[in-house]
Amino acid sequence: MNQHRTVRVALLGAGSVGSQVARTLLDHADELALRVGARLELVGIAVRNVEAKRDVELPAELFTTDAKTLILGADLVVELMGGIDPARELIALALGSGADVVTANKALIATHGLELFDIAERVGAQLNYEAAVAGAIPIIRPLRDSLAGDRVDRILGIVNGTTNFILDRMHTLGGTLDEALAVATDLGYAEADPTADVEGYDAQQKAAILASIAFHTHVPVERVYREGITGVTAELIDEARTAGYVVKLLAICERITAADGATESVSARVYPALVHAQHPLASVHGGNNAIFVEAASAGSLMFYGAGAGGVETSSAVLGDVVSAARRRISGGPGLRESMHADMRVADIGDVVTRYHISLDVSDELGVLAGIARVFSDHEVSVLQIQQGDGAVPVVEALEQSTEDTPAGEQASATLVIGTHQATERSLQAVVAALESLDAVQRVKGVLRVESAA
Repeated sequence: MNQHRTVRVALLGAGSVGSQVARTLLDHADELALRVGARLELVGIAVRNVEAKRDVELPAELFTTDAKTLILGADLVVELMGGIDPARELIALALGSGADVVTANKALIATHGLELFDIAERVGAQLNYEAAVAGAIPIIRPLRDSLAGDRVDRILGIVNGTTNFILDRMHTLGGTLDEALAVATDLGYAEADPTADVEGYDAQQKAAILASIAFHTHVPVERVYREGITGVTAELIDEARTAGYVVKLLAICERITAADGATESVSARVYPALVHAQHPLASVHGGNNAIFVEAASAGSLMFYGAGAGGVETSSAVLGDVVSAARRRISGGPGLRESMHADMRVADIGDVVTRYHISLDVSDELGVLAGIARVFSDHEVSVLQIQQGDGAVPVVEALEQSTEDTPAGEQASATLVIGTHQATERSLQAVVAALESLDAVQRVKGVLRVESAA
């Protein structure tokens, strides 16, 4: 170890993650120095209010409200404030001054990452953000470095612990989404305003980051298709279980090859989907995260662990701190993200998937035949029709539809229709056409199927 070399570290923010990072830098300074090859000196912590209560006790003399002065005296800046502003301005200042930056700010990386990477490249600095996706789980470096020589084809990710807790509780214990959300809030999994989680915005930002790294293509967050879980009912959960599936909110990033076999595009999307009960992602319980990567040579890889929490997320932040400090000591310019592929970002309509469509229909003569015509008109093939507790082959279901309903009765029935693969555009057209049929009382829910066993 270089006894005379010190890396000056400035910390922006002292919330649950920031406090843990600061405590580790102070309590384990000797051990970290041996790992880095130089001493990491925490020179200050910039906060809005120096008197605010912290999760852990820290020396009062470290705190300041003057973030800019602190940054300009540092070699390495750790940004854990969150949000876009003033974090964006402060990170730009740090990079522009030649300091390396570590951040856990997913919103900032997803929306302004290219701008910040450009600043870092101009001065030879490095921007690290392992903790921006999936908390303690190492996924950014494996995609960026370990799989750099491979071809990543697909990513399926459970990247939001709040929604996974809610859906898992609905699946295992029953109850409504609102009931599960209330429990998640009481236990600290959900914020007082859970919109970013339950509407899929948090997962959307993470999907944009994962897709950009995996496919070497800038994927703007606004091009990531998004649906939240607010439409997932207890009945849809039960129907999924009956069919052998589990409902998960997935971030899905994949390559799409055109019919000519030569043109590729990138799809990134977030929505609740059906995962087969035997797939590894189906066994991800509670607030945990998991990311399933399919690569050409490496095959299937799964990264699993805590997706949030101050102590857990601090692990990923400190990993970046050590990595950045080592690079600082060894010298050489920082490496920017590779966006050389520059593939087209596909529209959601171009995606090929399968649907499970849940309908309330009038139980009368010819209903199934009319529904079957809708699928045929849009060139979507029906795999099976589920009535009650069992799956009915299509031919048998159509034969049953010719039975007369007793005079004077207006009965209703629930159908769950599973499709073969088709484009999202065709499948959405089918759903719109079904909603217009007189015999269809309502479309209760539409879920995509995103994994086999």
